[in-house]
Amino acid sequence: MLTLSTVTPVYSGQDYLRELVLALAEVRVKLQEDEAPIQLVESIFVLDEGIDESATVLCELAREHDWIRVLHLSRNFGQHPATMAGILHSSSDWVATLDEDLQHPPSEIINLLAKVVLQDKDVAYAKPIAAVHENLIRDLGSSGFKKAMEVFTGNEQISSFNSFRVMRGTLARAAASVCSYDTYFDISLTWFTKRIICVPLSIKDHRVINGKQSGYSLKQLLSHARRMAISSNTKLLRFAGLAGILAFLTSILFMAITLIQHFLFPETIDTHGWASLFTATLFFGGLISVISTVLVEYLMVAILHLNGKPTFYTVDRSRDKFLVDYLRG
Repeated sequence: MLTLSTVTPVYSGQDYLRELVLALAEVRVKLQEDEAPIQLVESIFVLDEGIDESATVLCELAREHDWIRVLHLSRNFGQHPATMAGILHSSSDWVATLDEDLQHPPSEIINLLAKVVLQDKDVAYAKPIAAVHENLIRDLGSSGFKKAMEVFTGNEQISSFNSFRVMRGTLARAAASVCSYDTYFDISLTWFTKRIICVPLSIKDHRVINGKQSGYSLKQLLSHARRMAISSNTKLLRFAGLAGILAFLTSILFMAITLIQHFLFPETIDTHGWASLFTATLFFGGLISVISTVLVEYLMVAILHLNGKPTFYTVDRSRDKFLVDYLRG
């Protein structure tokens, strides 16, 4: 029998938690009634120093349901650290993460699981099929930033990132365990597996749509972006290094042309000094660019090491065969 855990970070969810648990209970009962080879054994809620009565609601829910687990962080650490804390406290074969405010339908967890197993993948992200917040600036800003980060880092998975995901439990815990203070969890996941898919789903952030305050401020969103950049290797640095090498080689060519012209064809020189100055600028500029790129590459290697990037990892996918027949049905 395979097991499934859900992880939900909680910050201001008092208005949604009971309905969320009810929806999770329906998923749990469905799996039990189907005698499925996988069962939802626990739903972990990580209280990230909530600003409302979420703690009280969660304590009541934990008393009512023995499969509800509540973790209390010592202070507010943010959504990603709270999610990682929940993942590290899980023990299941598969882990699903979803937000507190019902924008991620628990009923779709089995759909995500089916896609990831039947396509022999390790991680399935929900991909919104329409505007999530119904706010043009915010939706375009989010998608635009992810596309820019894909170009900047060379990581083609970034536009897939979403907090509604189903992951192989061992990989999720491994990715969470190596994360340092500034490591972006989804970037960490890509260090362990490239078997990642997106599943189109209808997702709406009703909290924002209904005019309530989002869980993220502009400052937090910028911090989010910074951690994503720090956790990623930067492809543009290599382009800068190649540009420096090209400038350096071009300066050598110009230097040779200038010397030949000076000694063999002096009468063709109208203005003295300009060619030498241009060549010297190109030479030293290219040299500095190459040296700087090498130094930054060494720095990036050190940063990725500090962020926990592994040299290798092994994974066992053999038990997926027990799920195939059920999920195909």
